[in-house]
Amino acid sequence: MRFHIITAAFLWAAFVESRKIRGISSSYKRFYRERKSFLCIDGSKIIPFEQVNDDYCDCADGSDEPGTSACPRGRFYCTNLGFRPHYIPSSRVNDGICDCCDASDEYNSHARCQNTCWNLGQKERAYVEGQMKTLDEGLRLKQQLIEEGVLLWREKQAQLRELQRAAEDLQIKLEEHRKRKHEADRLKEQTLKALKAGDRDVRPESSSCGFRHQNSTVSHLFQLLDSNKDGSISLDEVKAKVVLVHDETRVLSEDEALTLLGGGHQMDLSKFQNTLWDVLTRGDGYKIKDAHSAPGGLMSEDPHLKAADRAAEWEAADLKKVEEAYETVNMEISDLQKKLEIDYGTDWEYLFLNGQCYKLKVYEYMYTLCPFNTVSQKSTAGTEVSLGLWGMWAGPAKNRYSQMVYENGEPCWQGGSRTTSVSKDQHAALASGRTQTWSTQSNFMCCVTSANVNPCDIWGRASFTRSLVLPAYSLTGTQIGSDKTIK
Repeated sequence: MRFHIITAAFLWAAFVESRKIRGISSSYKRFYRERKSFLCIDGSKIIPFEQVNDDYCDCADGSDEPGTSACPRGRFYCTNLGFRPHYIPSSRVNDGICDCCDASDEYNSHARCQNTCWNLGQKERAYVEGQMKTLDEGLRLKQQLIEEGVLLWREKQAQLRELQRAAEDLQIKLEEHRKRKHEADRLKEQTLKALKAGDRDVRPESSSCGFRHQNSTVSHLFQLLDSNKDGSISLDEVKAKVVLVHDETRVLSEDEALTLLGGGHQMDLSKFQNTLWDVLTRGDGYKIKDAHSAPGGLMSEDPHLKAADRAAEWEAADLKKVEEAYETVNMEISDLQKKLEIDYGTDWEYLFLNGQCYKLKVYEYMYTLCPFNTVSQKSTAGTEVSLGLWGMWAGPAKNRYSQMVYENGEPCWQGGSRTTSVSKDQHAALASGRTQTWSTQSNFMCCVTSANVNPCDIWGRASFTRSLVLPAYSLTGTQIGSDKTIK
């Protein structure tokens, strides 16, 4: 009795297996419920259900033969339990080659297929787990860069405000120092004019002191002209010491010297004070050569002129310092404003790259990439060539931050300027959250316009890559200012 039950169960299982519709997914099972007739999925024909998987193609869309190779347009569904399911062309069913990891496509062939889905699934799951860890790490780092970018942005905004306040303060100081310098120059000029005219009020002293100062000045000038110290000024001494105001290089003629001496060949101190002194101190026609600057000259020893001159020099020096400080602050403001105008990503995640530079040696060339600034190439001979200045983001609309363009580099030999394109690895798209190896590849191009020449002759190529899980541009090379090689 038990034998008959076992035999019946085996026969029933064989019958069920024989009626099983092979090659369909669970979503298509509703079309293959056993009934008297079968409607082709494209609705083109109705056939008896017995003709499904009978190894003869009845439906134009091949839907009646999902488990055989009868229909050229048919598809066989590999269930692949434990791994990824997928479709294969029906022509591969029972062709002796194992296409499905669960061996379901070779159910009636001589091929001895092993079910490898579980092993493949284990490898797939391990890979996915690794990807998820990488993704989590990348997202964490991305969030960290965003937070750092926001902080950097705020710091730079605060720095800009401080610089602007400093510029306003310096501008006020600048106006004050300009007024003070103008006043010092005016005082010096008045002192000089008063001294030249023998003004008694140059010093706030009594009138007798004023006369003594004038007499001292007249005597001093007389001694300056009296080279041989004989108590009189001769014709030759006038020709040697006195020059025209507007032509200092010309030597006075004898007639001009005689006229200055009042028609005589000599002049004593008293006559000098009443005649030649007035001519020389007016300064509109004649003057003593180097009298003002010579040691012991007309005005070099005057304490008031010295004080006015020192005050003017101090004010000029102070004004220059304030002007330099004001110019420096304005340059810093301009540079900072230019940096803040750059697009650093939707959340400023690329801001950290500004101010960094990376180097890479390729054969005899050293390439330097400074993001948002410049790209250059330097040969071992020491010649440095600009390959471009920061231009713009040039990625496609859906991923515009995937490519940088540096333009207006040094001119090429065929004409036009060098440009550099820095592209981010497409497998590390920040927008998708993927954080595999990031790399940039720069094409240093010289573009020409000849009709039979490639428009862009790529004369140099270098790759800057860094194998680091980072949602940002990563470069291989040595960072400038550091002895640490970035990898």
